[in-house]
Amino acid sequence: MSRKTAYHLSNIFTLMGNTRPLGMESARAAAAAAATSWCGHCGMSLAAPPSRSGSSVRCAFCHRVTRVERHRGVGGGALALSAASPPRAVSAGVEIPAGYPSVGGKKRALLVGVSYRGTAHELKGTVNDVKEMRRLLCGKFGFPGDCILELTENEGDPSRVPTRENLLAAMRWLVDGSSSGDSLVFHFSGHGVQKLDLNNDEVDGYNEALCPVDFEQSGKILDDEINEIIVRPLGRGVKLHAIVDTCHSGTILDLPFLCRLSRTGYWQWENQDRPGKRPNGGLAISISGCNDNQKSADASGFAESSSIGAMTDSFIKAVEAEPGTTYGRLLSAMRARIRDGQGSRRLPGRLGSFVRWMIPSSSVQEPQLCSSEMFDIYRKPLLL
Repeated sequence: MSRKTAYHLSNIFTLMGNTRPLGMESARAAAAAAATSWCGHCGMSLAAPPSRSGSSVRCAFCHRVTRVERHRGVGGGALALSAASPPRAVSAGVEIPAGYPSVGGKKRALLVGVSYRGTAHELKGTVNDVKEMRRLLCGKFGFPGDCILELTENEGDPSRVPTRENLLAAMRWLVDGSSSGDSLVFHFSGHGVQKLDLNNDEVDGYNEALCPVDFEQSGKILDDEINEIIVRPLGRGVKLHAIVDTCHSGTILDLPFLCRLSRTGYWQWENQDRPGKRPNGGLAISISGCNDNQKSADASGFAESSSIGAMTDSFIKAVEAEPGTTYGRLLSAMRARIRDGQGSRRLPGRLGSFVRWMIPSSSVQEPQLCSSEMFDIYRKPLLL
């Protein structure tokens, strides 16, 4: 299937909206709205109709229907939604564990490293990825340590092991209650796969998916789900960066714009045409390990690197080498480091570096940049 026609930079636009994710309404407002509750599917607030019991309410955000029942109390009749969510759950059926950090600042991060220990899919270095990302966020971008949630197989708390259920809950924790000025970071290091697209919203016919530690029993997490949980709820003024170190991760957040960047520095935004998958006024940016049709590797080609993902390593090294770097310079630096590292065993020295720069190779992963809105990648600085 052919790609959609690329838009020029002159078509830059910003998406606007005013619906806020669950958790932003105050307790006073919730108490005052006697006939207000939450959508049983996406967790947004709903105003129940003052009519008969047994009617239904359609959510203005996700357009799903929740059935309304009437219950009698001391003060007379009151309406309740049969699928109402708990106060800190953004979607039905998944509550945010009590042990997760309670944050009140403007920065928070979710760092996930899945090792798949004892299986044929075992990875080395994903826990190191998490440690290095924590060091970078705290040391370079001022993230408070107690506002960072880590999910790895080294955690003693069962709610912090990267199972499918815990990962979904943690992603909801990341965006829950966010407000204008907040900076959110989602980092995932593990396996990624492609699955056949059944709803025809992928230009190449395949969905991308993350593999939690129990993916063989509980299933994978599709890009559609990731978009629904951490992209669409982003209110105006909220910024999300997703740094995803997996195979097949180019469009893992299902964002509408993919940046095509040549090795000579020419770039343009390609419209992926994803209606209904934009943030609710906020900004979402993903920096991923490779194209949708590529695989990611570790940094074993880098003599000075310990066991760590090549994408995570290149991201951290590029940021540390040039504080305040732009997205364009970051992406170019990441690609150059990976190209040299993964090609070091083929043709060493300056000649090898020049050949690898000049001749594209589908076997060498190329980090990708996607966004919910277009911008000048060589003018906009990376600010987490």
